[in-house]
Amino acid sequence: MRKVNSLRGGRWQNIAFSLIALSVVLADQFSKAWIRSNIAVGQSLPEGAFFHITHSQNTGAAFGIFQDHTSSLTVVSFIGAGIILVYTFYLCRRFPFLNNIISKAALGAMLGGTVGNLIDRITLGYVTDFVGVGTFPAFNVSDAAITGGVGVFAGSLIYLLIKEKQEAGGSDEVDCHQI
Repeated sequence: MRKVNSLRGGRWQNIAFSLIALSVVLADQFSKAWIRSNIAVGQSLPEGAFFHITHSQNTGAAFGIFQDHTSSLTVVSFIGAGIILVYTFYLCRRFPFLNNIISKAALGAMLGGTVGNLIDRITLGYVTDFVGVGTFPAFNVSDAAITGGVGVFAGSLIYLLIKEKQEAGGSDEVDCHQI
């Protein structure tokens, strides 16, 4: 297993985490404000195109599930943001193989996305969605950051577990059931 990064390395990782989270929140909030100011709810630009901008108001979670559960989703968002912060700044020392720039960047994206949608839930009572691709439900910058962050974090975890098993003398083949 790799050694825990030095304080200096850890500090840069935390700065990257914070800058990514802040960048996601700002990009998300600015894009949603522009959509709310310039496109009517339900309007699509261009009409009928595969890729389109469609202003919608989502009172549920991703993909429109849990509609009209804003209060519950707000509580879950606070808990999720808290877990990400506690892990990033305290628990990561207990899992040194996850204490790296890729994991911190992925967690920053997840936190930024969570906070971006949380701001909407608290201030508006719904989340503004606007990116449309085909018949896929509309989403926003926060949704994309959360999904991408989870994907990168999971991929990083799988890669590191496979690498650690191989370094420990395991074969080149990895039984996915053991991961």
